[in-house]
Amino acid sequence: MSGIIGKKIGMTSLFDENGKNIPCTVIQAGPCSVLQVRTVENDGYVGFQLGFDDKSEKNVGKALAGHFKKAGSAPKAKLVEFHHGFDHLKVGDEVKVNLFSEGEYVDVTGTSKGKGFQGVVKRHNFGGVMQATHGQHNRLRAPGSIGAGSDPSRVFKGMRMAGRMGGKQVTVQNLEVLKVDEEQNLLVVKGAVPGAKNSYVIIRRWN
Repeated sequence: MSGIIGKKIGMTSLFDENGKNIPCTVIQAGPCSVLQVRTVENDGYVGFQLGFDDKSEKNVGKALAGHFKKAGSAPKAKLVEFHHGFDHLKVGDEVKVNLFSEGEYVDVTGTSKGKGFQGVVKRHNFGGVMQATHGQHNRLRAPGSIGAGSDPSRVFKGMRMAGRMGGKQVTVQNLEVLKVDEEQNLLVVKGAVPGAKNSYVIIRRWN
């Protein structure tokens, strides 16, 4: 499975030949520089490290600065390693958006928007206690009982409760590629992808 690193630009919509409005996401996909090639002889496996989005040198540590210098590349903000699909690449090459073609399907991985600490109604779609009469007071969005009585006298692990919501790695599979703009390195995929605007995403294709 090969792929590329990108940045979510935002959402828009396109019309198909039948006049149907299709929601889609615009992604700046690449160009990505090949920074390192893993081999079975040296590393025990095959892998290709890609870097995306230039970063200021003053914000890079010495170890990473040496890594970028060895690869002959400017410092990159996002590094991702792919394990298949780049057998022909070597250090210094570039991976561009022309890796994809219109009509194929891709998987997009990103970090979902953080929602902060949320209750069970928003986090787990609980219905709440609902009844507003019979002595209810500020209980409409409460989780209700969480215990299991005198036996086993404890709360089971995995109980759905209030807590921090979002901010996790999410992968959306089988998104159709609607457009590929090689001049501006833009990829337009059908539907929504996880993350906020200008957040990094990883687009993978099945070889």
